[in-house]
Amino acid sequence: MDNIRLHLNSQPKVIDLFAGAGGLSLGASRAGFTVSAAVELDRFAISTHIKNFPFSTHLDNDIAKLSGKVLLENAGLKLGELDGLVGGPPCQGFSTMGKRQLEDSRNDLFGHFMRLVSETQPAFFLAENVPGILNEQYDALRANALARIPNRYVTLAPFKVRANLYGAPTTRTRVFFFGFDPTKMSDMTTLDFEPGIDVQMTMVREALHGLPTDIRADWKTARKKGWGRVSLTKDSDFLRKISNAVPVGIGDLGTLEIFMEKKDVCGCLGTVHSPEVEKRYSNLNYGEQDPISKSIKLNPHGYCPTLRAGTGSDKGSFQAVRPIHYLRPRVITPREAARLQGFPDWFLLHETKWHSFRQIGNSVSPIVSEFLMKAVIRKLA
Repeated sequence: MDNIRLHLNSQPKVIDLFAGAGGLSLGASRAGFTVSAAVELDRFAISTHIKNFPFSTHLDNDIAKLSGKVLLENAGLKLGELDGLVGGPPCQGFSTMGKRQLEDSRNDLFGHFMRLVSETQPAFFLAENVPGILNEQYDALRANALARIPNRYVTLAPFKVRANLYGAPTTRTRVFFFGFDPTKMSDMTTLDFEPGIDVQMTMVREALHGLPTDIRADWKTARKKGWGRVSLTKDSDFLRKISNAVPVGIGDLGTLEIFMEKKDVCGCLGTVHSPEVEKRYSNLNYGEQDPISKSIKLNPHGYCPTLRAGTGSDKGSFQAVRPIHYLRPRVITPREAARLQGFPDWFLLHETKWHSFRQIGNSVSPIVSEFLMKAVIRKLA
């Protein structure tokens, strides 16, 4: 335990705001950072983060009411010691998948992220959001938020990242805002974040390789069942990331042991479909949308479309439309969704379908975040 803490203390430190289940946190950890603290208001999401990042400090504070001083104190850091402030402010107010609303209170959280940059003075910041935040109607909101950043920071133009170009099996596209203190880092440009020509592209078929396909519909919660055995017979960069690459001090110990010893994974939770629905799903072509459920049948030789998160209890608790498996007449399981988003098999998912799908759908692909954070850590002074 002491050796783990010594190792974590020797690494550059980041704080993850709006941490969710930990897509950004995992990428940062794999890149060589220590996640000193994570802030997440959703109690179900933070419970998942706590289990997967047991050495981080966890805060369930409202970001709008959190000061930089309190944040640093809880992370065990002094002003000037923080290397990076990262996070993905809730994006539903900007999202083209929902109703874009200027008055949505979640839009203000982007500004509070930038306020905390000013108050914590990290060497760099990295904020993620949906492309809709760049729409003209949000020009003033973005300008006001970015105006909170101290003048000494070099702020790059927002850049878009399409996850499949970085090796993830999804076309999920997000916008990143990045800035750095030139007294603490070497110069960076958006070119540093572009994917290299050596990136191995990952299609749906490879992404789901080795996972069980025959899922019982009565496997509804992890308490009852929901565990399946993985059988990997292929090798690739993606599959090595999925089955290994466990950073020091990361992961739920029990889940890690079960996976490493037996190759059993959680999240293989079934969904009940009527015979009529199964027949409709069976008759769909790859990439075709079911006219009633609006679910799209995955193309094994293509990429997964952006996984949707659904809504929280404050917005009606609506479940998101889930893709249909390309081999079976059913929607995908949480574990399959995790694979398609780039989460490793040893990563512990929430025990219920609704919360696990929400957390995966809201997350940054760990494959993307690792690439971006590796680009940053190379430039730290």
